[in-house]
Formats: sequence, C-alpha cells, structure tokens
Amino acid sequence: MVIGAGPAGLMAAEQLAKAGVSVTIADAMPSVGRKFLMAGKSGLNITKVEPSAAFLAAYGRDLPAALMNALDDFGPEQVMAWAEGLGQTVFTGSTGRVFPTVMKASPLLRAWLARLQAGGVRIETRWRWEGWQGDALRFETPDGTVSIAPKVTILATGGASWARLGANGAWAAHLQDQVAPFAPANMGFVVDWSPHMAPYLGVPVKSVGLAAGNRSTRGECVISERGIEGGGIYMVSKAMREGAPLTIDLLPDWPEDKIRTALQKPRGKASLSNHLRKVLRFSPVQTALLMECGRPLPDDLAPLIKALPVAHQGPRPMDEAISTAGGVRFSALTDDLMLKQRFGVFCAGEMLDWEAPTGGYLITACLATGRRAGLAAATLCCA
Repeated sequence: MVIGAGPAGLMAAEQLAKAGVSVTIADAMPSVGRKFLMAGKSGLNITKVEPSAAFLAAYGRDLPAALMNALDDFGPEQVMAWAEGLGQTVFTGSTGRVFPTVMKASPLLRAWLARLQAGGVRIETRWRWEGWQGDALRFETPDGTVSIAPKVTILATGGASWARLGANGAWAAHLQDQVAPFAPANMGFVVDWSPHMAPYLGVPVKSVGLAAGNRSTRGECVISERGIEGGGIYMVSKAMREGAPLTIDLLPDWPEDKIRTALQKPRGKASLSNHLRKVLRFSPVQTALLMECGRPLPDDLAPLIKALPVAHQGPRPMDEAISTAGGVRFSALTDDLMLKQRFGVFCAGEMLDWEAPTGGYLITACLATGRRAGLAAATLCCA
C-alpha cells in the first residue's frame, strides 16, 4: 500500500510494481498529483545540472545520510533519463535548471500514470488515511471505513503546506514523537510597505544579490502587497526564518568603488532618482526600494546600495509556502527509510524532515526518496 500519489508515492509504487508486487495507491484527493501539477504551472523544473557537491549543498550542511544516499543513487542525470523514458524530452536552461520541453507537468504525469496502470498498479482516490487500527491501515472512503493490512506500506503523504492541494500535515498525529515540528520553507515574508511603494506592488526586482546568514544568491524578488517573495527570497528563506537579516545588493556586478565614483559625477539640477537612473542605470523599482529601506540616506550611498537592509516581520503563513521543513525525523528511520517503530512501514518525499530551495531540488529529492523507499520495500516484500 502506498499512501499519497505525489512524485514520491508514484515513484515508490513503480519500484514495487517492477518487482512484481501487487500495489495499491491511496490518495485523499479526488485526483492525483495535484501539487505536482501546480508546480508545472510556471514551468516544471524537475532538477538542476551542476557539480555534485554544489547540488548536495543546496540541502544544507547537515545532510542526513539516508537522503544523501538516495540522491547519490538518483540525482539529476537519472531524473532526466526518467523523464525522457516517459516520452518527455528535456532541456537545460542557462542556470542549469532542467525542464520538460513542453514545460508542463500534465503530459509527464499522464504518461507516468499510464505506465503505472499498465504495470498493474491500482489507484484509489478520496481515500483518507486515518492511522492504524492494530496492524491495519484505516481509511475513510466514499464507501465507508476500509481497513487493510498490507505486507509493506509506503507513506508519502507530503508536507504541511497547500492544504487545498492535499498537503495539510494531518498525518503527523499518527506518528507523534517521530515528527519534528513543521515550519514554512520557500515562502514570502511580511513587509509593511509604506504608501510610497504602492506603484511597485507586483513588480520584480531583477538581477540582484540577496543574502541572509550564511546563504547568498543571485536572482530576483518581487515586491508584493503582502511583502517580498520570489525565487531569490526562497533561496535564503531558511536563514531568514531563523532570524538572519535580509540584505539586497542592488548592483551585484558593480564593486563599491565603481558605484561611489559614478555617484560623484556632477548631478546638476537632476533629482536623486534621475541621477541614480543616469549614472547607475537604476530601474524605478530599485530606486523605490533604496528610498524605502535606506532612509535616512547617508552621504555615501555606495555601501547601502551593496547591502540594503530590508526589514520584515517574519514569514507568510505556512499554507502559502511552497514547501515545509520538519516532518518525520531521520533518527526515527533506518537507512532505507523504514520506521524503526513500525516494521514494514517506509516514509518518503516531503513528509521527511529536510528542506531545499526551489530550482529542481525539491522534486529530485521526492523522486529519489520515493525510489529508495520503494526498492527497500520491494526487497522486504519479496523476501
């Protein structure tokens, strides 16, 4: 029995089916892969091509051995081969991010489901897992309560964000002290903008450097009515969530001395905004952000432009986050992702206690842990 029909659950089911095991997937939602499909709305980023050390570093300094082993066995090259094996050609963008050529998730999911069903995998929707009754799994289904006692179980129930897509973290009650508290990841942060920023709500701040704690990145962020968000923010969101201040380098390709020299050019009667536009090629939103977060402006603007502090009031609510930290502790699992307290029950995907930035890392780790759990479960089942 596989509980959860996201990437981790589907990958686990596929390993079991390949081994000749009879597999049922149960999902609480009316249709499967809802968060996976949502991830493809703006282009399905399935993995990232970069040196192995850099790829693994994206998952943090204290990478659990079980997760590292899963990623070693099923990393970016294997993810690309998997997608192409489903008839979906892929391409690698200039930043190393890998996408299906069609960009969408739906063709990939359709092909995957067809292959699973051809392999005999049974899928039950609207089956909500309600924990165990003795050794049996208990589900609430459209036909009433169903109890099943499978030989092996894969839990791939997702994190605790995007409840409307099925990931609400309610399963944690069934595992109690084996679960680390949830926290939002890859999320926006609340900023109380002044009315001065109203014309720039929804406007991206492009090609900037962002830093918080020991994390830094190049990218863009978006000024929103609710605060600040976007890919660049997600890359440093863990450090921000833990209390590190955010600074933005508005001109990451310019050293401080070059900025200072440019600003010393005669200004004449030009306003500061026009001067910044002429000598630094500032966009209106860059100027607005400098005025909003840098006041009172110092005489020497160069250091401020290189490290503009952006005060925030903490992360947006967890249900708005792309993913979550927390979940089943790796200390509660064997190296093959089986629960130490429940023989034959494996865990995979975002429900595990790890986090990574967007950019292909999330989906890759879900696929990799689903595969590792599925292979281990198949070995146990066929023993």
